[in-house]
Amino acid sequence: MGENRPRTRAPAGTAAMIVPESKRGSTIAYVFLGWSLAAAVGLPLVTLIAARYGWRAAYGGIGALGVVSFLLLIWRLPSGLPGTPVALRTWLDLLQNRLVLLLLLITTLFIAGQFVIFTYMGPLLSRLTGASADAISLVFALYGVFGFLGIAFATRIVDSWGAYRVSLLFMGAVLAGTTGFAVTTGNYPLMAASVAVWGLGFAAVNSMQQVRLVAAAPPLASASVSLNTSVLYIGQAIGSGVGGLLYGYDLLYETGYVGAAFVAAALLTVIATRPKPAR
Repeated sequence: MGENRPRTRAPAGTAAMIVPESKRGSTIAYVFLGWSLAAAVGLPLVTLIAARYGWRAAYGGIGALGVVSFLLLIWRLPSGLPGTPVALRTWLDLLQNRLVLLLLLITTLFIAGQFVIFTYMGPLLSRLTGASADAISLVFALYGVFGFLGIAFATRIVDSWGAYRVSLLFMGAVLAGTTGFAVTTGNYPLMAASVAVWGLGFAAVNSMQQVRLVAAAPPLASASVSLNTSVLYIGQAIGSGVGGLLYGYDLLYETGYVGAAFVAAALLTVIATRPKPAR
């Protein structure tokens, strides 16, 4: 009967099954190179295509790339990977794990803070600095390129530094970037530079969250990593909703500060999860 129960899979969880435990941290971080590379190329490209050819062309391109990704998974993903069946008891065990709950809270706050700004970054730049579609695309490109650089560096240091310290480092980068975005509101070059600093941490922090969740409860990793994805979407909804309210009431200058406040709360929660020194 156990073989017929549903199994929860995610890219990070699948990667953790493929490699030895000693390489798990760097491998999970490596998975997120694809995410940051997609941001580096996809975000500015979508902005340019939508501005020139309309949203239908942009969504059509996204759909075509989705089909290509699906075919690549069928071709290259190993079959027969072992996974722990996710039963009701699994979720109860996760809810009783304090570290797992704190890590999920970090993801929620971290993503919410970014999406207060990120969802409306194009219109904010346009209204506050008069930026053109090309200039906005450049900011998205900076976000993605620096995200790629950040996750590449995180991949190299996570096995030696540990996921906690790497997470702390890059969460600090996101807080510095979002705070800079708020403080320099109205100045396009400085806002763009702030987004670049912010971009250093966006993918790196999320990959460290996955690494820490796997380490917090290895037998429940497939469920905890999937749950992290779920709260990521909750964070997106919260951040986009808060940002929408601010934008709707024309509180454009306040948006950056509210986003930075969420990220600051996430950073404080990271500090609260500091591993106890080994005796």
